[in-house]
Amino acid sequence: MSSLFPALTDDPSGRPALRFGERSLTYAELASAAGAVGERVRGATGGAASGRGAERGRVAVWATPTLETAVGVVGLLLAGVAAVPLNPKSGDKELGHILGDSAPGVVLAAPGDELPPALDELTRIDVEVEGDVTVGGARGAGGPAVGAPVGEEDPALVVYTSGTTGPPKGAVIPRRAVATTLDALADAWQWTGEDVLVHGLPLFHVHGLVLGILGPLRRGGAVRHLGRFDTEGVTRELSAGASMLFGVPTMYHRIAEALPGDPGLAEALAGARLLVSGSAALPVHDHERIAAATGRRVIERYGMTETLMNTSVRADGEARAGTVGVPLPGVELRLVDEDGSAVGVYDGESVGEIQVRGPNLFTEYLNRPEATAAAFTFDGWFRTGDVAVRDPDGYVRIVGRKATDLIKSGGYKIGAGEIENALLEHPGVREAAVTGEPDADLGERIVAWVVPADPGSPPPEAELAGHVARRLAPHKRPRVVRYLKVLPRNDMGKIMKRALPS
Repeated sequence: MSSLFPALTDDPSGRPALRFGERSLTYAELASAAGAVGERVRGATGGAASGRGAERGRVAVWATPTLETAVGVVGLLLAGVAAVPLNPKSGDKELGHILGDSAPGVVLAAPGDELPPALDELTRIDVEVEGDVTVGGARGAGGPAVGAPVGEEDPALVVYTSGTTGPPKGAVIPRRAVATTLDALADAWQWTGEDVLVHGLPLFHVHGLVLGILGPLRRGGAVRHLGRFDTEGVTRELSAGASMLFGVPTMYHRIAEALPGDPGLAEALAGARLLVSGSAALPVHDHERIAAATGRRVIERYGMTETLMNTSVRADGEARAGTVGVPLPGVELRLVDEDGSAVGVYDGESVGEIQVRGPNLFTEYLNRPEATAAAFTFDGWFRTGDVAVRDPDGYVRIVGRKATDLIKSGGYKIGAGEIENALLEHPGVREAAVTGEPDADLGERIVAWVVPADPGSPPPEAELAGHVARRLAPHKRPRVVRYLKVLPRNDMGKIMKRALPS
């Protein structure tokens, strides 16, 4: 298989590759530093990296938002070794499960990082990116590590799911999926080596690591990581030549809130080529506020750990708020009913579970053959568990998760997402989540969990119900409204509905 990062060998000049705060590497420096990591890993594993497939072993990466994490992952990919990104915020139980399941023999970390006791039994390799890069006391060769030949099905990453329905599962992502997803996004977003990406996403998951770091490097472009997201950093980097911004809805909400009092931020966003939101639905209200202030529309895309990216609004298409665009090149997508039959008509109203098929898919759940088999249909379609509607022109609109967001009320199948968006359009609502709970008459009644804009004066329940009924339909109005100070969210800003008060 051709190199994941042609620019590491094709462009040994001073072209910038990575920048984290004041620290940066050119492509030539990245090639040297990453090559040194690969050689040290091969030495530490006794040449395990020279095997094929699973025999290559796996290496954990303490995935802080730093230059060392990016260099470490690139080094492992150059050496043909699967990287297991670890969330530094993981608790002892979750971390112990991931380490026991993936069984890495080595962990990569930045010098000076204090690692938890669970990692004490692993051989530690510090990723050196400052000054001369050395391998066993000798200067690195100035190029990528030379590993055994790698195939497109060989694992690139083992990324653990969020574990909302049980212990996290390790999705084995092959090199084929990384390459095809990034190339499909390049087609959809007109992404080139001239683009400079800015983001402040964590680096232990697909969005921040695969799209946000490996994406620019595959194109031969540059990435500027903020370390920690703030609107000042966005303004600074976009005003200094960055052309793309990646974020999650929480980040774009903060941007929307800041825009009225920050003309510099509005000007910077207006000059960007592409604003992309992912990992959860961006409320339509925030879409509209950003568009009104900047003249630019945020585009959304849809993916999962197991599938990488499935759909996106195209750079040359209509940035339709509330949708995640159309299937990416090479990706097949269908909606199916509860009995497994395909939804017969795409009318923007008929709800079905999304199933996808294509080269972007993962290989398996590590050590979970039963879970892997259950995730696929007999003919190779992956069951995403997400429910959506599809417009006649192919645009997809996610309405929630099948397990938590598909509400069956009064004979209707209702997606929680559209009700949440409607609630967020009410000026008295700061945050909203929608669930279903048993109802003797309706089967399930719609429950709205609302964080009021003014905690001292929350909007009345009847007012919110009428607001939704007028915008959507009477049967989609919430029957119960519960007020909270804050909604429980995970590291990616997704609302954790299972953590809502019972």
